[in-house]
Amino acid sequence: MEYFACFWSFCACTAFCLVYNIRGKALVFASLNGALGWFVYLLLSFVKNDIFQFFVATVATAVCSEILARILKKPATEFQIVALLPMVPGNGIFYTMEYCVIGNNAMFIQTGLHTLGIAGALAMGILLVSSLFRISNPPYRSKLP
Repeated sequence: MEYFACFWSFCACTAFCLVYNIRGKALVFASLNGALGWFVYLLLSFVKNDIFQFFVATVATAVCSEILARILKKPATEFQIVALLPMVPGNGIFYTMEYCVIGNNAMFIQTGLHTLGIAGALAMGILLVSSLFRISNPPYRSKLP
């Protein structure tokens, strides 16, 4: 039953694509990429470290985004931004600000650092995959005399 969340992740990504005018094959593949990210996150639930789960899920979506970009001849960011949508730590940001407003400094720092860790894991996953793809596939250089 827990994996039914992948369907809702797909639906949320599809709605995001429609709002931002992503159409055709890119809509379907970007939404599937978002569902893939959430599926990988749920597969790693035995790890008990959600920051690691987010990192591996982001690496999976980033690899898929880079491959889709080359196949469909579109920018990888078009697929990656949509795929990150289900993994954005919105509740962590909300609770961090709530603890800040009510003056609970200990929970504010704890929740803020955890949210920052998740955001960092998302950024590092994209950075790692993007860098590896750029190193392994350098841009075409013309042979000028």
